[in-house]
Amino acid sequence: MAPSFPYVNSPEEELQQMNYNEEVDESGTDFNLSSISKLDPNQIIYYLPTWDHTLSRFSPPPELRYGKKLRTTDHGASIAHFEKDATGDHAKCARKRQFRNIIDLVDSYKQKFSAQEVLGEMPEADAGMEEVAGGSAGDGMRLVQLLISCAEAVACRDRAQASALLAELKVSALVLGTSFQRVASCFVQGLSDRLALVQPLGAVGIVGPATVPSLAFEKKAEALGLAYELCPYIQFGHFVANAAILEALEGESPVHVVDLGMTQGLPHGHQWRKLLDALAVRGVPPPRRLRITGVGPRVEHLQTIGDGLKSYAAGLGFQLEFSVLESNLENLRPEDFEMQEGEIVAVNSVLQLHCVVKESRGALNAVLQMIHELQPAVLVVVEQDSSHNGPFFLGRFMEALHYYSAIFDSLDAMLPKYDTKRAKVEQFHFAEEIKNIVSCEGPARVERHERVDQWRRRMSRAGFQPAPVKMMGQAKQWLAKFRPTEGYTIAEEKGCLLLGWKSKPIIAASSWKC
Repeated sequence: MAPSFPYVNSPEEELQQMNYNEEVDESGTDFNLSSISKLDPNQIIYYLPTWDHTLSRFSPPPELRYGKKLRTTDHGASIAHFEKDATGDHAKCARKRQFRNIIDLVDSYKQKFSAQEVLGEMPEADAGMEEVAGGSAGDGMRLVQLLISCAEAVACRDRAQASALLAELKVSALVLGTSFQRVASCFVQGLSDRLALVQPLGAVGIVGPATVPSLAFEKKAEALGLAYELCPYIQFGHFVANAAILEALEGESPVHVVDLGMTQGLPHGHQWRKLLDALAVRGVPPPRRLRITGVGPRVEHLQTIGDGLKSYAAGLGFQLEFSVLESNLENLRPEDFEMQEGEIVAVNSVLQLHCVVKESRGALNAVLQMIHELQPAVLVVVEQDSSHNGPFFLGRFMEALHYYSAIFDSLDAMLPKYDTKRAKVEQFHFAEEIKNIVSCEGPARVERHERVDQWRRRMSRAGFQPAPVKMMGQAKQWLAKFRPTEGYTIAEEKGCLLLGWKSKPIIAASSWKC
């Protein structure tokens, strides 16, 4: 019976995807990955194609040219045999097919080893992958059950049971497996980190600070850049935010844009470059003065982004002023922005406000009150549309499992099996979010995503009124330019726009006014 979990492929899809390597030639030669892996490592060079410098092309390996048997280790029988006296067109065609199969295998192994190198793994860490992934249709359901049982054991601080389940999960949840195996591997990391922090049965609380080591800034920045490039989610937020800002500020001057988080630190200020492009072509006079204030840490990094934006604006005929405000959101004060008389303010928050949602709720209320005091013409809020801030660990775990399974499924549809870019995005960007949701508590847990209905209530209590985003047609046209688009969906809900994967909401964009 197929797993009921909504983002696990059907049995037919799993078999089609995972049995790609089951190649048996008409001559009886078996060239699948598991068979090749049984070859004697010292002899495998004889079965790889060689480059012919004279003919400037690959030539079949020596063992195939001379019709010898493929040598295996002492523990396995010969994989295949070739008849030395094979003649005729049929034999020649068979050998060509065999050679093409080996070329494909070489490419597959190169991609796999490259992805493993990116993730810092030894090749043997993924040994047996094909056998596990190519198992029965019930393996997907078994993996789901193991994850849930392990989460329950961790929640109950049952170290013995959780450790046993983690050991079994680490065999099945592969970082280079199917989309669900890959997302499961991230949750296994999170569960393992959480288990290391909790006290045993009978004790109370969590040992030490409920946090785990974070990646180096360079790795996280690279992974974020790849996520922006490969996934439409952040780009969608920027597109909707810019459209709302342009609509609210049309004909106004001078204009002051406050960017909370400064486009997540993306190196080129992508969002504001596109806003400048839109201002240049919309057919109305641009603002007499355009000012952008970027809020966030790492002043030098943000100033570099600002310098690039000023040069870009000058090339379009704009005079752009840029300033950096080094602060986290909770410490901001209205006077920090040095507002000037007559300025029309727009506040941009893309994937930022959820980081100040705390158990006490006071931190977010203070930030929203501060923004309200700026009296912005528009406040754009873009957030992940999922409930990852519930009071109970198991509820958060299940919500996150559904949410990130959809994201990994979308990546699976866009990129090859062993693509190194996908490996970086999954393990250095989305995995970091997952581990924060699963393993951290208290102030260390910053990935506190909430659904759009909850944000609507919060914004209303803070004194903001909805400014419906009426651009469904434009959003669909924008999505049509993103390749591939099949599987992505755009919906409108009470004035908010939502981008999802196969109807599962991922990102919500909303616009507000005082």
